[in-house]
Amino acid sequence: MISAAPVASPAITARPATSTRVVSVDIFRGLTMAVMIFVNDLAGVGGLSKWTFHMPANVDAMSYVDMVFPAFLFIVGMSLPLAVRHRLRRNPSIGGLWLHVVLRSAALLALGLILANVDHCDEARMHLSASVWGLLGLGGAILLWNTYTGVSRRTVFGLRAAGLAVLVFVFADFRRATPGGEAWIQFSYPEILGLIGLAYFAVCLLYIPTRRWRLAPVVWLAVLVAWNCVCSAHWIHINHVSLYVWPFGNGTHTSLIMAGIVTSLIFLDEDGIVGPARKMQLGVLMAIAAFAVGWFLRPLGISKIRATPTWALWTVAACCLLFTALYWICDVKKRTGWAWLVRPAGSNTLLTYLIPDIYYFAAALAGVNFLEDRWSYGWPGLVRAVVFTVVMLLVARAATRARLRLQL
Repeated sequence: MISAAPVASPAITARPATSTRVVSVDIFRGLTMAVMIFVNDLAGVGGLSKWTFHMPANVDAMSYVDMVFPAFLFIVGMSLPLAVRHRLRRNPSIGGLWLHVVLRSAALLALGLILANVDHCDEARMHLSASVWGLLGLGGAILLWNTYTGVSRRTVFGLRAAGLAVLVFVFADFRRATPGGEAWIQFSYPEILGLIGLAYFAVCLLYIPTRRWRLAPVVWLAVLVAWNCVCSAHWIHINHVSLYVWPFGNGTHTSLIMAGIVTSLIFLDEDGIVGPARKMQLGVLMAIAAFAVGWFLRPLGISKIRATPTWALWTVAACCLLFTALYWICDVKKRTGWAWLVRPAGSNTLLTYLIPDIYYFAAALAGVNFLEDRWSYGWPGLVRAVVFTVVMLLVARAATRARLRLQL
């Protein structure tokens, strides 16, 4: 995993029953997940072009790697209106909807804190190795949030209760060494999943109360981009404000999700009033608008590390163009067979996200480092990352077929 700066997120989205109607959403999510796995593994390879890694904070530039994490946030936004609509149809209670939002955000934060803290385990105090602790945490999460089919309610209750108990133990047992002695979980960086959970919660605060006003997401997007500009210009300093207090941050993560919501208004129209050709025209126009505004805001910098508005808007432009192309190929032309490898990753995203970490923990526990020691430089390392990505996607495909699916 890349711990210094998030590469990808989970767009860990709820699974509304709409993927069969707009197949491109799942395929877009699956492609992004594949790139995330690839760049995370490639991060340990030396001797490659600088464009295969994150751009440094002091450079005004962005590589494709810098666009993976925001692409997930964009997809979270695309799926959010669908998920809210689907949940309210099953249960019209607004209180129930907010309970789901809070629990889902908390679950993503808990998983993120496990992944962020595993490298800080004080094994002597915990009487567990970091790898065992990480495997226990992810195993408990799988037991708790798996979607069980074909088993009795009593069995499901028992498995979920066991998963919750394991997670409680994992957090209770954690200790890390500090200059002053020992300490508990470090909350400063909640990893990609935690960042997604906090940004998702922040956007829900804006979107859910105003969801009936069709233009509200456009207005909120403009407000969030403006806030990002104010922060990037250093007119307001929020670096010392915790995301737990102000989950909007400097506006980049939330603006990316809100841009996804705006895009969903274009493509995921339930009424069927707007035809496919018009949808694709609007998608391209949104991409052009995002690119143009980002170009205008270049004086504020182009950097993922500094979370500048141009970085976010140019990512939105790229996502709009890519999704428009996928919509034409997958939903208009009905050509989806080419995506057989990535589509399960798009429909079972959270488990796919965790599978590489499960491998890393298991390999460390077994003392297996054959690949890392022998193919970690140049073209051999690049081939290794490609092969690793394909294997992880195949594992995710097999797990999905075996009905192992995580849902928050």
